[in-house]
Amino acid sequence: MNLSQLISSDYKKYKKYGGNFITIVFFTQGFWACFQYRIAHAVYKMSFPIVKQLLQGLCLFWQKGIEITTGISIPSSVQIGHSFYIGHFGGIILNAKTIIGDNCNISQGVTIGVSGLGEKRGVPRIGNNVYIGANAVLAGNIIVEDNVLIAACSLVNTNVTANGVMLGVPAIKVSEKSSEGYI
Repeated sequence: MNLSQLISSDYKKYKKYGGNFITIVFFTQGFWACFQYRIAHAVYKMSFPIVKQLLQGLCLFWQKGIEITTGISIPSSVQIGHSFYIGHFGGIILNAKTIIGDNCNISQGVTIGVSGLGEKRGVPRIGNNVYIGANAVLAGNIIVEDNVLIAACSLVNTNVTANGVMLGVPAIKVSEKSSEGYI
């Protein structure tokens, strides 16, 4: 997908959850962060070195403004699929090497970061149709497969198989009901 298609898919996802153009574009901090990320990521992938450096500098200042305003930190190097949704603003931190699939939802207070030692050190890779509840933490060189639901306030530091529902600290699989109904 190109940049305009990605922004459009994010916008349509926000519209699906309610709101009109004015509300989404001017009053929804999650959309602001997604929009800024999409532009910055497009610049990050540019192949014109001088123009890229100049624009990356501008995007970095824009990103810091979004972080201060919304409490959402999404570095330009993160890889996020289409139809990304941030439910509420505040306290969302994504490591620069984070990979998130298509059609995922993240709630407030989520941290996706580096953890582990040796070969277990790394950053999570998140599949498609994943819902991450409020204040959840995903850390380490783990794979979260498709259709997973991560409950609020859970710490996920192990691999999660498709359709799993994870709960607790550390999180354990409590069912195979998937993220259906949450996305």
